[in-house]
Amino acid sequence: MSEYGPEARTRGGVLRGALRDGVASFLGVPYARGPVGALRFRAPEPVGPWEGVREATAFGPTAPKRPYAPPLDALLPDPEVAGDDCLNLNVWAPWRGSAPDAPEGGRPVMVWIHGGSLVHGSSSVPVYDGTAFARDGVVLVSVNYRLGIEGFGVLPDAPANLGLRDQIAALAWVRENVAAFGGDPERVTVFGESAGAISIAALLASPLARGLFRRAVLQSGAPMALPLDRARRTTEAVAARLGVAATAEALARVDGERLLAAQTEVTGKGSPLTGGHSFQIAVDGEVLPRDPAEALAAGASDGVDVLMGTTTEEYRLWFVPGGTVDRVGSVGQRLVLWKTGVPSRTARVYRAGRTGEKPGEVLGALATDKLLRIPLNRLADARLRSGAPGGTYLYEFAWRSPVLGLGACHALELGFVFDTLDRPETRALTGPDAPQGLATAMHAAWVAFAATGDPGWRAWDPARPVMTFGPGTPSLVEAPREAERLAWDS
Repeated sequence: MSEYGPEARTRGGVLRGALRDGVASFLGVPYARGPVGALRFRAPEPVGPWEGVREATAFGPTAPKRPYAPPLDALLPDPEVAGDDCLNLNVWAPWRGSAPDAPEGGRPVMVWIHGGSLVHGSSSVPVYDGTAFARDGVVLVSVNYRLGIEGFGVLPDAPANLGLRDQIAALAWVRENVAAFGGDPERVTVFGESAGAISIAALLASPLARGLFRRAVLQSGAPMALPLDRARRTTEAVAARLGVAATAEALARVDGERLLAAQTEVTGKGSPLTGGHSFQIAVDGEVLPRDPAEALAAGASDGVDVLMGTTTEEYRLWFVPGGTVDRVGSVGQRLVLWKTGVPSRTARVYRAGRTGEKPGEVLGALATDKLLRIPLNRLADARLRSGAPGGTYLYEFAWRSPVLGLGACHALELGFVFDTLDRPETRALTGPDAPQGLATAMHAAWVAFAATGDPGWRAWDPARPVMTFGPGTPSLVEAPREAERLAWDS
């Protein structure tokens, strides 16, 4: 370490970070060139080397985006950092003196891919601070990638899935450089939540990502992608709103703020349950040769250890703050279920088992399971049937937040996984009295999984074991809500 701070020598040059309590942080590190000018709507290109020492003590620019709309903006912090070089990442690592504090062979590495419906989020969200992971022996990397039309637009004159290509480029950077921070490039775990988990499911199925990670954690996101022609519709709608051709050449000439405004207008009413325009990962034949759910069911993730799960009441983040849970009546519930193809026999099982719940709450439970719990259970079952190497573990997060009646909602587990309950930004969702013991247990499970492939409970088997975090002490539950799960297969 120099007198100014810890230094690490990467392939691009020397970085200087900051050191606090035995944890070094290197922020805003470029893993690809800024996607501007001739590089806009193009695959990520490597960063050229720099001379001297590059300061890495502040978060780098975030991808172009707009804040969450009210009332979610008060619950989900989404800082914006201005600048063009948004293809950057951050590293937190155990550090001693002038060098990484690492055993021979290096420490386990975890790479975080943030969520945000592929239009929000960044690696600089305070909830995602990597200090606790580094404190507990992990080299933690968090990644920015292109969002919205610049990351997931489908255009005839540009590569598809640019945001996924960015993630793959970041993982390649990690493989080449993480040893400089004390990490083991052969022990990389990629983890993410919501759109980040959906991205990881695609990476598990992508031949371009093969060999870049050994383990994966999917938090509240399931394998999901659209055929190119369907994924293209949102891009075409944005271009039509702007009055330009749906091509990279035409969109690259549009002012960035005007492009964001049109994107927000087109996608503002989209919903994963009821449809509408939204940006999705596309089956493009290169990054993603086939639908990821089909590919993973057929064994594409064999050999990779996988930990995955949901919160108990994912839907409450989507349905409660805006009052949807109270507005939906029995007729509205049936109409939505019909439009979304939920079998009436399935809905009857949920209604029979939830007689004390409002129609909107029953609809929300169905939405949670249709979009998340059932696809992840099916993936776990497919991995079990294959008998291939690679452990499979399931969890559920059940502690209920008192804030606005959100309960065990989508994204609530994040502060527990990162052990950042003391952050004001975390408390916006959890309230001030979230149980630290639960965060300690959940965070430790993620660390153990990254280090060994075993989070500390029984692997998936025919009895369907699910480690349930909260509301009290974590406990292993076999086949939770089995009647409801079976109702999707009858």
